Amino acid sequence: MSQPTTATPRVVVCGETLIDLVPAGDALWRALAGGSPANTAVALARLSTPTAMLARISADAFGAQLRARLRDNAVDLRYVVDADEPSTLAVVDLGDAAGARYTFHLDGTADWQWTPKELPAALADSVVAIHAGSMALVRPPGGVVLESLLAREKSRRIISVDPNVRPAMCPDRREYARIVERWVGLAHVVKASLDDVCWLYPDSDADDVLADWVSRGAALVVLTCGGDGAIAATRGGDRVSVGGRSVVVVDTIGAGDTFSAGLLHALDAADLLDVSKIGGIAGADVEKALHFAVDASALACTREGANPPWLRELD
Repeated sequence: MSQPTTATPRVVVCGETLIDLVPAGDALWRALAGGSPANTAVALARLSTPTAMLARISADAFGAQLRARLRDNAVDLRYVVDADEPSTLAVVDLGDAAGARYTFHLDGTADWQWTPKELPAALADSVVAIHAGSMALVRPPGGVVLESLLAREKSRRIISVDPNVRPAMCPDRREYARIVERWVGLAHVVKASLDDVCWLYPDSDADDVLADWVSRGAALVVLTCGGDGAIAATRGGDRVSVGGRSVVVVDTIGAGDTFSAGLLHALDAADLLDVSKIGGIAGADVEKALHFAVDASALACTREGANPPWLRELD
């Protein structure tokens, strides 16, 4: 295990760290540290929420880059496993409208090889929430191991999940939906994009999905709608929507991850990352948190790569 680098964490983020290969012109590529959960961890730390990363990170040169990015952004590394396998790579296609698409090189890489003995026997008492997401939850053999951590901690800490659907991970739409629904049953807070749910449930509208996921056990479900903002539903029956922000988009890499961080930061600031409180969360508190998350993700879109804002920029 790597040594801690920050104050005692309040949020633990678990999932993949990987290298994004981004076009740099003239047939050149830039290797940027990324991965949806890692981006969320960095964004939380920049928002001054003490955060730790739970991940398997390679000992190769890319792994050193991944560690350096986390460490340089004050993300605690106490729960990082030093892995022998190579780092995962994602080739990024920005397209004509600056929307990021990815081709992944996954086989035999470090992020997915979790074993039960690699999980921490206990988390620090200061930890109030665990955020999990993306490919590390869905890809075998380690996905079910990370799920076991969420199940183990659910009664004591807020569980937040971002499915961040990648159809290449599981082309069978119905099977992928079944897996995501299992995660929803483990979570108190679920954040997904409208694109995620449209792929999972092509015959359902957003309101149907919000209602269904709340019925499966989530206390708060949030769907991001790109430049149109976000909508949410609570266990108490509230429906909340907020508009987007008009910005000049450079690219959207890490925007959804920044939204997740902004949401968790705002809920923590309101003292709502508590299993005894989240079930009764009020619509007004949700609206305030969504506004903050939208502002954070909009600012991230004005910059190249996964470069989330610092708290002082939002102030």
